[in-house]
Amino acid sequence: MIPNQWYVILSSKEIRKNNVTGVRRMGENLVVWRDSQGRIGVALDKCPHRGIALSKGRVFNDHLQCPFHGFEYDPTGRCKLIPANGKASSVPEHIRATCYPVVEQNGFIYIWYTPEPDKNNSCNISDLPPVPWFTDLGEELVWNAFTDQWKSHYSRAIENQLDVVHVPFIHHTTIGRGIGPVVNGPYTETNGNSISFWPSNEQDTGQQPIPSAKMVKPEKKSTYLTFIFPNLWQNHIMDSMRIVVAFVPVDENNTIFYLRTYQKMVKIPVFKDIYFAMTTLFNRIVLHQDRRVVETHQPQATQLKMDENLISGDYPIILYRKKREELKLGK
Repeated sequence: MIPNQWYVILSSKEIRKNNVTGVRRMGENLVVWRDSQGRIGVALDKCPHRGIALSKGRVFNDHLQCPFHGFEYDPTGRCKLIPANGKASSVPEHIRATCYPVVEQNGFIYIWYTPEPDKNNSCNISDLPPVPWFTDLGEELVWNAFTDQWKSHYSRAIENQLDVVHVPFIHHTTIGRGIGPVVNGPYTETNGNSISFWPSNEQDTGQQPIPSAKMVKPEKKSTYLTFIFPNLWQNHIMDSMRIVVAFVPVDENNTIFYLRTYQKMVKIPVFKDIYFAMTTLFNRIVLHQDRRVVETHQPQATQLKMDENLISGDYPIILYRKKREELKLGK
C-alpha cells in the first residue's frame, strides 16, 4: 500500500443513514457508519474499551454505539458517553476509537490511509490535499455502476488496465477484435500523481515499433486512458462515453472493482436502463477475460524491481511502478 493517500473504499450508496457496516479494506477490518445527518465515520472495527467489533453496534443519538457496553463514539472517534459512568461524568480523553479522515465526494467514500493511524487525532481533513478525481467528468454525463471482486493484489489489477500489449490476445473476441499486436509507444503524459497514455497498436507487417520517446501526441484520437494514484482509472473512450474504475484494496490477495459507465448519449429513462444493462453485461465479460489471467500473477503484489522481463510496450506499467515506488518512499 502507498501510505498517506486518499483511497476510494466504498460507494456512497452502500451506507444509508443510521446504518453501520463492517468491511475489510487495506488488510484491516473497518467499521463504517452514517448518522441521521448523513455524516460518515470510518474507524478500525475495534472498541477501545474491550476490543469488541463496533460493526455489530448501531447508530444511537447520532453516535456509533458499541453493542457490548454502550460506549458512544462520534465520527472523529472520540468517546462521547460511557453509560456505566452516567451522563454527568466526563469521558477520559484517551478513550477513542481509531478513526481515519474521511471525505464523501463523487459518489464515493474516501479515507486518508496511513498504516499506523493515530487514535488521538481528530480526523481533521483541513490540512490534507483534495481527493483525486477526473475534472473532465461533467454533470451532463449520467452513470451506472457495478462491482466485481478479483483474487488479486490491487496493484496487479491496476497494471492490467495500463497494459496495451495484452488487448489483442486476452480480448480477441471483445474489445481486442481487429487490434494489431505491434505496440507503438504508447505516447504518455504525466502530471503530478496522474499518468495518461494513448494506445497505438497496429497489424504486424514486418515493421519495427516506435518507442514511446519518439511518439507524438495524437491530434484527433479521443481515446486515451488516465490513472490517478492511488486507485482511480478512466478510459476516455470518447467525450460522450467513459469507463471509470476504483480499484479498492481488500487485502494482499483481493481487490474490488467499482466500475462505472458514464455517457450522455441515452438519457430517456427506459432506453437508458436498457443501454446500461447491455454495457454492464459487456463490461463484465471483458473484466472476466482479464480476471482469469491476472489472478495467476506470481508474485501477487507488483514491485519496481522483480523477476520480469518488460518490453517497450510495457512503458505505462514501468511509469506506474516508478511513481508508486516514489510515493511509497514519500517522495
